[in-house]
Amino acid sequence: MIKKTIQQALVQLRQSPLISAINVVGTALAIFLIMLVVMIQQVKTAPFAPESNRDRFLHVRFASITNSGWGDGSSNGPMSALTAKELYQSLRTPEAVTIYGICTFATPFNLPGQPTTTFDLRQTDDVFWQVFDFRFMDGKPFDKATFDAAIPVAVVCETVARQLFGTTQGIVGKEFLLNHAPYKVCGVVKDVSTLADSAYGQVWIPYSAGGLDNDRWNDGHMGMMSCTILAKNRDDFPTIRQECDRRLEEYNNIISENGWKIISRNRPWDQEKNTLGMAANWEPDVAAHRRQQFIIYLILLLVPAINISSMTQSRLRQRVSEIGVRRAFGSTRSELMMQIIAENFIITLIAGVLGLLLSVVFAYTGNHFLFAQPYSQTLNLPEVDASILLQTDTFLWALFFCFVLNLLSSGFPAWRASRIGIVNALGGRLH
Repeated sequence: MIKKTIQQALVQLRQSPLISAINVVGTALAIFLIMLVVMIQQVKTAPFAPESNRDRFLHVRFASITNSGWGDGSSNGPMSALTAKELYQSLRTPEAVTIYGICTFATPFNLPGQPTTTFDLRQTDDVFWQVFDFRFMDGKPFDKATFDAAIPVAVVCETVARQLFGTTQGIVGKEFLLNHAPYKVCGVVKDVSTLADSAYGQVWIPYSAGGLDNDRWNDGHMGMMSCTILAKNRDDFPTIRQECDRRLEEYNNIISENGWKIISRNRPWDQEKNTLGMAANWEPDVAAHRRQQFIIYLILLLVPAINISSMTQSRLRQRVSEIGVRRAFGSTRSELMMQIIAENFIITLIAGVLGLLLSVVFAYTGNHFLFAQPYSQTLNLPEVDASILLQTDTFLWALFFCFVLNLLSSGFPAWRASRIGIVNALGGRLH
């Protein structure tokens, strides 16, 4: 049955080459546009190294704090490491909790006596390497003993290794100058895309050695640190959030003696919500965002579906007699309708594959502007590769949109064709 349906669909393509070409191109462009929208959203939430565990991430990028002497005023921004430790790194339910710099900083690097080059620096703790899955080419990350002792070591990406030392191998233990201070290489990792917003950097050092946590304000509660919680599985999210709420209440009871109160705004947030929350004092509405995306998808599907529907109707006019013969030999209306929809789905699927390939090529070649990140402080433009673009969800979304587009464009014409009387169909009449 499937083989006959595919053969019939190919015959229909050959019988009306012009209409078929317009149909395929129109469908391909529709899938192309909608898959671009999907990919722009997908790179923010889909798992890829070194953020392969995004489905188990809970983030606390910002916090808000008030004081009894401020009235209704509040201070909003990143936390200090002290606050992050008290509120989140003390949790018992998660697999791991890492504290790291809220963003990267363009920092000068060089070898003694050599010209200075600027790279993106991120300061982290030792747990950072347990939460994010970096691909080490040489050496290893710094451990807890190194972090606690504030030893000046660094993990560098392969680009930095090549520019500083001319190679990615055999440089562990070698020394370079970071903002004129000596550091030793402890490991080399694969380059990281800027789209991995939490893990991205070109050089990673212990924040205990870099001094980032010395930048504090509001009695030491606020600073320049963020936090990512790695759950054992997503089912633990409600338990982790409840534990966070309890810990926040306990901590606020302690600091309230000096008039302080931290407001979490329902943090920690999962990966999807975290990508929407760009401000510390505003909680995004995920449901509203999903409705907005649904409306965009619907518009991108409805407009081409209306045009393709008229072409499907035109093609069915040429098959009225065939429909009459099928009805005369006992084909039911539902069987006839499903046959027409199935044949059209084969054509839609062919066009969908073409549209998906076009979207991947366009996204790969135009990634610098297509995936541009607002408020980014990194030196590098966003880059994507096959591991980022070609997710399992990408193919499933493309297949789903092909199915919906096919149903919208061929459903009504197929229904009308199935309602034609046998005598009228055999006579080549639509009514």
